[in-house]
Amino acid sequence: MGKVLVTGSDGFIGSHLTEELVKKGYEVKAFVYYNSFNTWGWLDTLPKEIMDHVEIFQGDIRDPNGVKEAMKGCDAVFHLAALIAIPFSYHSPDTYVDTNIKGTLNVLQAARDLGTKRVLVTSTSEVYGTAQYVPIDEKHPYQGQSPYSATKIGADRLAESFYRSFSLPVTIVRPFNTYGPRQSARAVIPTIITQLLAGKTEIKLGSLTPTRDFNYVKDTAHGFIAMYESDKTIGQEINIATQHEISIGQLAQELIRQINPEAKIVCDEQRLRPEKSEVNRLLGCNKKILELTDWKPQYTFEQGLAETIEFLRHNMDKYKADIYNL
Repeated sequence: MGKVLVTGSDGFIGSHLTEELVKKGYEVKAFVYYNSFNTWGWLDTLPKEIMDHVEIFQGDIRDPNGVKEAMKGCDAVFHLAALIAIPFSYHSPDTYVDTNIKGTLNVLQAARDLGTKRVLVTSTSEVYGTAQYVPIDEKHPYQGQSPYSATKIGADRLAESFYRSFSLPVTIVRPFNTYGPRQSARAVIPTIITQLLAGKTEIKLGSLTPTRDFNYVKDTAHGFIAMYESDKTIGQEINIATQHEISIGQLAQELIRQINPEAKIVCDEQRLRPEKSEVNRLLGCNKKILELTDWKPQYTFEQGLAETIEFLRHNMDKYKADIYNL
């Protein structure tokens, strides 16, 4: 099956991708963010039968030497390491440039030097900004409505340039909003669920009108693998989307109905994005991924929400429901 490196494997999507790759028989090296506590993020919670097949490499995606060392001997790299929180990017944009753009450049340069057979770079639906038409296909214009999205646009275009300039076998993987077990509380679904499970009757949220196209995390992970296993995806940028949308307000009401019908929504001013930065509508087109791979969603939104609620119910000690998580 070959050996693959997963950067950002200690994170939300990365830990699920690592788990699914092991289940499929791949030899996996996990690039985790070095820290003095010797913690491996969400990988610390995976069962021993999975972790027995994972090689850990501790490093920093911003360090080109460590990145190149980690990639030695690997047939492919799934590059997921990134800073992703939009509110944090408003006041710390330098760190997003260093991590998202320079970190991606480090992966691309190392892949070129080492002759890596496949490079999958993780994008985001945020690169499109508010939909100018729907469903949003891969030809939709880009719009940097936050420093985060601007750095992801930059990383994507660097990846494209390495494909066009050096024939590097790059695929740009563009998930729409992913949710599920292990997601941080800075994202809207765990934000709502953890407040409800903590017994709060006033659920603090920002704008309720934006719509999102939500992927369950296992479907997202399978999308990465399906793109890797298809040569047709080389040189392409491809959405992972359900082609269904729901507003944040509708989502919140559904979760309130399921968990605590007595709760109500209140607007928390600090959670509101600047007006021109708010992405008001995201509805993705999944035609391309369906044509180029054998991927299709395995989970309904109802199934995904149920599994997410169950996970959070048993892991509330890992979440801080009483504060606004950037």
